[in-house]
Amino acid sequence: MAIREIKHYEKDDVLRKKARPVDKIDNRILLLLDDMAETMYNAEGVGLAAPQVGVLRRIVVIDIGEGIIELINPEIVEEQGEQADMEGCLSIPGITGLVKRPARVKIVGLNRYGEKVELEGEDLLARALCHEIDHLDGVLYIDRVEPGTLRRIDQETENRG
Repeated sequence: MAIREIKHYEKDDVLRKKARPVDKIDNRILLLLDDMAETMYNAEGVGLAAPQVGVLRRIVVIDIGEGIIELINPEIVEEQGEQADMEGCLSIPGITGLVKRPARVKIVGLNRYGEKVELEGEDLLARALCHEIDHLDGVLYIDRVEPGTLRRIDQETENRG
């Protein structure tokens, strides 16, 4: 396992490209999943999509404090309600903004063993799933931010969590 470089939106256009589906789960994909998890934890994030480490494949990892979720070729198949909260991104450090997302989502995809998984998430998990799946389509949270709500995070606030 290795910590990979997280791409920044001002420096790398890979974040604006659409990721390709994974056709075969092989050792390279498994290594990517492991590296993405290690990179996410090292950066103290709650989610990471493969394009954020420069790989245009439809893969995300998420951990909102309840254990790692690995999804290959995830798709949102159902959305309910609405929530609005501040969001940030490892690829857009130091900036946060208010984003409206579904309050609850249902996702289908594959796990690392190629098995179909169905996952329902609400609140923070729903937000994280939507945020990471957006990355797979080249969409950043700043594209969805409510006008006038982008804010720079000062270092002191950022260090408190």
